[in-house]
Parts: sequence; structure tokens; C-alpha cells
Amino acid sequence: MPAHEPEIQTQARTILDRIASTPFDRCQPLTREFQSIPARPGIYAVRHRTDGLLYIGKTKSLRGRFSGGHKAFLWAWLDKYQDEDVRIAVQLIPHSENPALLLELEAIILRATEPPYNVQIPPER
Repeated sequence: MPAHEPEIQTQARTILDRIASTPFDRCQPLTREFQSIPARPGIYAVRHRTDGLLYIGKTKSLRGRFSGGHKAFLWAWLDKYQDEDVRIAVQLIPHSENPALLLELEAIILRATEPPYNVQIPPER
């Protein structure tokens, strides 16, 4: 196990705790503009009011990801959910110039949560 592994596991757990425990009414509502979402790197969760986490993702620009159209929203809107019941929880990742770090954090969080709209990721080797 690399020396930084426990630190990344801890960081991933902290991120997951924050995006999962943010009260639904404090998550970002779905709008066409997404102006309230920062244009910074981070991990995000698409959450349902009662069903919980639907999708987890990472991006170099949170606002850019959503304003460019995001397939998770299409799945949620076209599936059984009403748009007012789906919101976005975001966690900015400071010093995330390293795309590999975002990818690793996302993978750890996905393994822990297995949201229904994420593509199945391979098990850790």
C-alpha cells in the first residue's frame, strides 16, 4: 500500500460524508443556468430527496459540467424522478491540479456507495 493511501482514503471518506450529509434543501437546485455552482474542481453527487445518492462524479469545473448538459440529469428527468426532487451536492477539492487525485477520490467514493446511475467501476486490485 503506498504511503499516501490512508490519507486519500480519509479524504474520500470526508468528501463522501459531506456530500451525503448536506441537508437536501441546502443542495443546489436544478436550474438551466447553474450560476450557484462554482466553476472550480470538485466531487459532486446528484441526490434525490428520499432515494439518496443517484450519481457521483468528478470534474475540473463543476459549473461547466452541469451547464454543458449532464447525462445523469437526463436519466433522472426521464426516469421516475421529478426535477424538484433532485439536487446537487458539491465538494470543492482544493489543490486539485492533479486529475489523477480526483479520479482516485471518485473511485473510492463510488466503491463505497455504488450509486444506481454510475457505470459499474472495476473492483480494486
